[in-house]
Amino acid sequence: MSTPLITRDLAKQAPHSPRERIAGFAIASRAVDKCCASLAGTLGEYHYDCPLDNLLFSFKGITGEQFKTAVQASKNYEDVGVWLQASGTTKTPVEIKAWSDEMEAASLMKNPEKRAYFMENCSRLGLNPEMNTTFDWLEADDRKSFRHKSV
Repeated sequence: MSTPLITRDLAKQAPHSPRERIAGFAIASRAVDKCCASLAGTLGEYHYDCPLDNLLFSFKGITGEQFKTAVQASKNYEDVGVWLQASGTTKTPVEIKAWSDEMEAASLMKNPEKRAYFMENCSRLGLNPEMNTTFDWLEADDRKSFRHKSV
């Protein structure tokens, strides 16, 4: 089964969670959503080719421009996954899983340059920055931003 690429208006709907994986890659579904929205001019307050997206791009040895070209050529999320596996630095399924699991468990609390920002934003959302991951924070922020907009 394939999941067609549907451009989301990110001013009205959040992108996929960074936990949702394509071909095993964390962050990829969210990056696809933001890429499609950037091409359509519907990014809202989100940013494509941001530091989060660049974690994926760096791991694979690709650029945001290369990823954008692949997304434009793809009909569905699975096509992007096939491209990710075939492009950039070759990664084994074990390496992809280990990296994705590491990304999912990561916290900006461990980054001295981002710690204060993370603590402030977690506290604004009622999260404990010592106990929550970066992905927890992103998901909570998405829920807060779109709670009043859901039908």
